[in-house]
Amino acid sequence: MLYEHALISRVQDLFEEEQGSEITDTAAPLATRMRPRSLEEFAGQEHILAPGKLLRRAIEADRLPSVIFYGPPGSGKTTLARVIAEMTHAKFVRISGVESNVAEMRRVLAAATNRLRTSGQKTILFVDEIHHFNKAQQDILLPDVEAGNLRLIGATTYNPFFYVNSALVSRSQVFRLEPLSVEQLEQLIDRALADKERGLGNYNVKLDRDARRHLAKLSDGDARKCLNALEIGVLTTPASVAGVSDRRKKIDAETAPLQQSAIHFTLAAAEESIQQKAVVYDRAGDAHYDTISAFIKSMRASDEKGAMYWLAKMLHAGEDFRFIAQAG
Repeated sequence: MLYEHALISRVQDLFEEEQGSEITDTAAPLATRMRPRSLEEFAGQEHILAPGKLLRRAIEADRLPSVIFYGPPGSGKTTLARVIAEMTHAKFVRISGVESNVAEMRRVLAAATNRLRTSGQKTILFVDEIHHFNKAQQDILLPDVEAGNLRLIGATTYNPFFYVNSALVSRSQVFRLEPLSVEQLEQLIDRALADKERGLGNYNVKLDRDARRHLAKLSDGDARKCLNALEIGVLTTPASVAGVSDRRKKIDAETAPLQQSAIHFTLAAAEESIQQKAVVYDRAGDAHYDTISAFIKSMRASDEKGAMYWLAKMLHAGEDFRFIAQAG
């Protein structure tokens, strides 16, 4: 019976590896191809990943407990989980809090237990959007997390102290990831343009400084949004060739010799690529209460500009006028 479980677990592992490699090798978005493969490549989050910090020490010593990462989209929650799995040589299994059901979770937990007993390999179970799990689904994880049969890495954009069971939170370390700064996003842009293996290094791109700045600023700390906007801009901007007449200057990038053509990525191209900056606001979550709190504090401090900013944000996001009036 033990041999059969081990064989089934191995077949599942091979299938997952084949599926994962297929997804990575096909036409994946730039943000997916450029995922950091080590902590050295990881951008931002120095408050938890700088040398000497608790999380980095735990990863490097392979003593990482179950953890929950929470932060805005594109801050690196999934990427960090994959880096941890790679550095600790653990089996990485990903499930979604939106799509997964109890039956799938039980299969994953059983496979993790068999893998640990038969081969000694640890399993990192990455639960994306863990706040979507109901109480029963979260409770299923408790025995295996407590017994050490697997390491849980949960990811959520919501505060886990409010949206994740207290029993699961008490068995996990909670780390908050911050939005990336404009300078960090600019570094990611330059890295993607220089990388010939995974990035856009095979394209001759001339990126204007104000275009780079525009992409980084309007991405609102979201690395995924920034890199994907860069990719669509590069791939859709016609190339130009120096030394030809003006009427023939604009040519198609695919028909021009790569060493002669250049893609001039201007501010206008950047504005078209990323469109309008999205307002981060949810009428039932943390942003809702954080914004109204900032609005009230600005009014109490007689900060007119601050109060007008937070008021404009709420109105633009479609907040209920009655709610704003009650707060005022």
